[in-house]
Amino acid sequence: MTLHAALRVDRGTFRLDLTLTVEPGEVVALLGPNGAGKTTALRAVAGLLPVDAGQVRLDEEVWDEPPTVFVPPERRGVGVVFQDYLLFAHLSVLENVAFGPRARGMDRAGARERARSWLERVGLADRAAARPRALSGGQAQRVALARALVTEPAVLLLDEPLAALDASTRLHVRSSLGHHLAEYGGRTLLVTHDPLDAMVLADRIVIVEHGQVVQQGAPAEVARRPRTDYVATLVGLNLYRGLASGTTVRLADGGRFTVAEPAAGPVHVAFPPSAVGLHPEPVAGSPRNSWPVTVADVEQHAHTVRVRLAGNPPVLADVTPAVVAELRLSPGRPLWAAVKATEVITYPA
Repeated sequence: MTLHAALRVDRGTFRLDLTLTVEPGEVVALLGPNGAGKTTALRAVAGLLPVDAGQVRLDEEVWDEPPTVFVPPERRGVGVVFQDYLLFAHLSVLENVAFGPRARGMDRAGARERARSWLERVGLADRAAARPRALSGGQAQRVALARALVTEPAVLLLDEPLAALDASTRLHVRSSLGHHLAEYGGRTLLVTHDPLDAMVLADRIVIVEHGQVVQQGAPAEVARRPRTDYVATLVGLNLYRGLASGTTVRLADGGRFTVAEPAAGPVHVAFPPSAVGLHPEPVAGSPRNSWPVTVADVEQHAHTVRVRLAGNPPVLADVTPAVVAELRLSPGRPLWAAVKATEVITYPA
């Protein structure tokens, strides 16, 4: 059964208007900046927020269709892991996980047996008697996941499930979560603003900006061919729009690029900051693009230095500390940027 969600939700001046599907066994990530509408979409699917128009259904079972149908959350077969996990502080870990089966009518012994089984699966059988306040962040996340999955929901909803974790814990828990999602046969909708979570955990990524879907596809495709500045920034690419004619692309905001593969019509132009060379003078040689720029900002970026350059077009370049010293890079320094035509990719806009 496929989850279908055509969601329109109005909140003051903000409108969420998007359509998505999630197939059995598929993990779909809603990725976007804060305020894009990701959590609003998740709450609408969960039944915590009715839609103003559209429809939410699991195959032919309609959960929400104004004005006549609204199925409450507890009757939707949905498991939810919230950003702050919302474990019951007064209950033990075991009773937290057993809560769902008990709420659905299972006897205490049966609910506890099922809860113990899930705690073993998430590696927390030895913490069954503990209270949530005694758990680490990673342990609390795994308890929340077990509580969501113990009822065998048709749909699993994850709202920023790793956001509360520190960096060292996040790596381990992300790997563990990926293992459990691979074993889950239902439909998973993951909401996140972290591109790494989406790239690692999702089969398909749906990019949401200003309440609308702006791009979707497999993680590798989204990373390789971004369609908005937000996505390009996330995956670390320079992105421009322009009009191609043969191997020349005239950019919409000024400037031009020579590309290796001929194209025609509106295109996106992309290349990584590592493909940008910086020089004190214009560069000649193999087919390449070279244009005057001025250093706007210099900052440490992972193991390299990222240089933001004003020009026509503006560009980001990643260089080594040795290049910073050699070229005396500082704001206001005039340079020439160069990118080989073979480093530039184009695809239809």
